[in-house]
Amino acid sequence: MHSDQHKLQLIRETIEAQLTARSLGTRTPEGLFAPIDYTLRLGGKRLRPLLACAAAAAFTTEWQRALPVAVAVEIFHNFTLLHDDLMDRSPLRRGQETVYRRWGDNTAILSGDAMSIEAYATLSEVEDKSLLALLLPRFSLMALEVCIGQQYDMEFETRTTVRVEEYMEMIRLKTSVLLGSSLELGALVGGATEEQARALYEVGIQLGLAFQIQDDLLDVYGDEKTFGKPIGGDIINAKKTLLLLYTLEQLKDKDLTRLQEILSFPPDERSHYIDEVRTLYDQAGTRSYAESEIARLTEAAYLGLEGLPLSEEGRALLLTLFHTLSGRTK
Repeated sequence: MHSDQHKLQLIRETIEAQLTARSLGTRTPEGLFAPIDYTLRLGGKRLRPLLACAAAAAFTTEWQRALPVAVAVEIFHNFTLLHDDLMDRSPLRRGQETVYRRWGDNTAILSGDAMSIEAYATLSEVEDKSLLALLLPRFSLMALEVCIGQQYDMEFETRTTVRVEEYMEMIRLKTSVLLGSSLELGALVGGATEEQARALYEVGIQLGLAFQIQDDLLDVYGDEKTFGKPIGGDIINAKKTLLLLYTLEQLKDKDLTRLQEILSFPPDERSHYIDEVRTLYDQAGTRSYAESEIARLTEAAYLGLEGLPLSEEGRALLLTLFHTLSGRTK
């Protein structure tokens, strides 16, 4: 495991160097490119580009071939965060002021647009140009699906009822397809068949769903010290997470009426009822349902990996990253 961590650190450093080499901070006009450079320098785990490189390493010793794909998915991911922050009016991202707060709405829109274009420019730098016929349609579909997922997420905010299945489809589009595509595109560049790359895509989808449900669960049941933000934020904001939607489907009579009543309160008032809502979740069996969904999806992802002809090193790197994603300790 130690050597895998060392290799992943090397890959991460190479990805950072590639992002820096694009010189986005030195291009003109500065008003367009400085916010892009700022966004990419905010850091993050670089999970998606690492997945792309690890997927390539599973089929070739020359994982560096996947760097254009890896950097493209990272730039695209950060573009979505930049626009998400603007749409959500989020003041902070990774503890720093968000782009629209620092440079204004118009700059955030335009710099985000430029980032999405830069992602395509980076993708087209793959060494084997014959691969572009495979990569571009898949990348474009992923990009569109992320936008569809974001639209659903916004629509859910104003809808009175959202079904659990609809929520799962929304997070598949908004979160999972980017993880799945990172694996699929990286594998294709590494020499995988389309079928093998697609199987890795499905693995990424399942892991992404498990990751998001885990996030929903931690927001209600997590430890504030390890979670890194206050517990109960989703309840305060009446966010339609899997936990809330499942509970609304399960509760009956006075319990259901009580939960709906709490949801009708303004957010600052709702903050006093986090414990009561958690109790209603417990009555509905929501925690065990969410935990079993996480286990089911994670198991399916690991199983999907087993049947693939991956190199020993590539498999080890992927498993290390999967453990990071799924929170598994073994």
